[in-house]
Amino acid sequence: MQPGIWKLLKEKFTIWRLGGRLGLVVVLLVIIARLSGWLQFLEWGIFDTFLSWRPYESIDERILIVGINEADIESVGTYPIPDGEITEVIKKVQVDKPIAIGLDIARNVPVEPGNTELAEFAKRSKKLIGIEKILLPGRFSSIPNLPSEQVGFSDIIPDKDIKYRRILLGTPNPLDPDDYKFSFSLRLAEAYLSQKGIPLENGKLDRHAIRFANTELPRFLPNFGGYVGTDAGGVQVLLNFRNGKERFRTVSLHDIKTGNFQPEWIRDRIVMIGMTAISAPDLFSTSAVSGLQLHGQIYGVEFHAHAVSQIINAVLESRPLIKTWSEEWEYIWILGWGFITISLNLTIESPWRKLFAISVINIGLITISYYVLLVWGWWIPVAPILLILGINFVGFLSACYQYEQSLKAQIGIRQHTIEMAFTEIHNGPLQTLAALLRNVQNHDLSKEELLTDLKNLNLEIRDIGEYLTQQTLNLEESLRLGSGLKIDLKRPIHEIFYEVYSSTIERNLPYFQTLKAKVRSFEPLEEQFLTIERKRELCQFLEEALCNVGKHAKGVTRLSATGTKQQGWYSLKIKDNGLGIRSNYESKGTKDSKNLAKQLGGYFNRERATPKGTVCELTWPLAGSRSWISTMKFRLKAYFQRKLRFLTKTFQRSV
Repeated sequence: MQPGIWKLLKEKFTIWRLGGRLGLVVVLLVIIARLSGWLQFLEWGIFDTFLSWRPYESIDERILIVGINEADIESVGTYPIPDGEITEVIKKVQVDKPIAIGLDIARNVPVEPGNTELAEFAKRSKKLIGIEKILLPGRFSSIPNLPSEQVGFSDIIPDKDIKYRRILLGTPNPLDPDDYKFSFSLRLAEAYLSQKGIPLENGKLDRHAIRFANTELPRFLPNFGGYVGTDAGGVQVLLNFRNGKERFRTVSLHDIKTGNFQPEWIRDRIVMIGMTAISAPDLFSTSAVSGLQLHGQIYGVEFHAHAVSQIINAVLESRPLIKTWSEEWEYIWILGWGFITISLNLTIESPWRKLFAISVINIGLITISYYVLLVWGWWIPVAPILLILGINFVGFLSACYQYEQSLKAQIGIRQHTIEMAFTEIHNGPLQTLAALLRNVQNHDLSKEELLTDLKNLNLEIRDIGEYLTQQTLNLEESLRLGSGLKIDLKRPIHEIFYEVYSSTIERNLPYFQTLKAKVRSFEPLEEQFLTIERKRELCQFLEEALCNVGKHAKGVTRLSATGTKQQGWYSLKIKDNGLGIRSNYESKGTKDSKNLAKQLGGYFNRERATPKGTVCELTWPLAGSRSWISTMKFRLKAYFQRKLRFLTKTFQRSV
């Protein structure tokens, strides 16, 4: 096997090992969080959302709710509703022969008038089922004298988020362990199903569960689905709410009293009487039903109607009951998805493909879980897997960001290396080559001189190659000039300017030979805001400007290079009295100078001098030394000065 391939495989294996460990840690942390109960609220929220997403169901015709609303309370003129009014309604309902009448109105004291009449009627009625409270400290029954088999408790248990998802169907009497109590909803469902010849029995798969014929209600256990360590005392089941804007047909107390209903709504059905007035304290929170009249709130009588409907429709219509896997299978499911996520992260390298794969998996997981819950009633873990995918997605975003930053850094380094190489070549061998070509064209060189210059050019190019290699490998804080001089950029900038100037004008460029007057003066400046790279660029600007004089300023006799401070600005100016600018062509050097000025927050100016020659000037603000207003003043002043010089020259040429 070739060494390169072996190295690549070794790197891949290292990435997979580290990535696999990190992914496994994420999976284990999520599992620990679930075992600790920290994910319960998230799992409950997703479960409620799935239930509320289901298509609307038709009205359950087996149940009629007689809701005592605000208008009924106003009509009666008092609250609580007197026992006599309740008795009158029950008698009217009983005329149309319902299977059972459930009275979901809690009363711990008689409400006169009519209590005696209600008690007497209760003795004779075999269809009336009342409620009692057994879990509260003050236990009571709503209707006295009802036989125990016609009384069911209406107590329900909230979850930690104060929402109701479970229904308690049976529990031992807290005052008498030998006395077993059944719930109000179970009493009504039993009354209805017994008319169909289906008795209530103990479960087969679970002897403590409740069964009607072949339908066994899945008993709620402490770790049922997304629950962890929950009190599962008695016989509880998870409530599979009906979904829709109108779940049950509802009439008011006034409708019954005035006969504003169809008798077939009552005949052979279950009638449930309860409060549907907002002012009555009988509201429960749920997020599992969409289209509620009161958002997130359901009346107590309707809550029990959902429980009755769930049992009856599960037995007669095979409507799904909420079931869950065993804990072992749930965690096998979570681990399986965890390994799929780890494999996905390790095998897909492209960030965008990985994003697409994670999105597809999320959509697929939610779709599958929703469909399974909708069709078969299985509540399977979704939240832990979404959390695993989410954490990996965040890790993916972080990896993308790091990848992008690394890529930008690499591109920046390469671009910098290319620009540095070009500048070194432009300010060195290209300048020598330009002078050499000019001398050859003018026949100013002998064969021996030409050979010597070509050898020197060859050495220059080789020196630049070695220098650039060292710069790339060692990232030295230095600059190599075209003359071959290497400058330490950590020194004060004005000292470096002197070195650049002195070294450059000694180069063998044609028009440096005619110089008679040379002026140089560079004032010191605060350079705490000048990076090594900025120093390098300023020195290259100075070198480029001086080389342009040596190549193009024909007839030059005077050259000045100055660096001056004025009102918080620093100006680096190169001025000659040569032939001057011949065209408006913008070379790469000019473009680089303008870009440097922009980065420094200053400006670059190159123009004809008076009476002849060229001025090349780079001006920038000294950071921290100027206000915004003074900066604008200085720029406007410089702008108008340049405009004035331009107009003066134009006028002189026209004259």
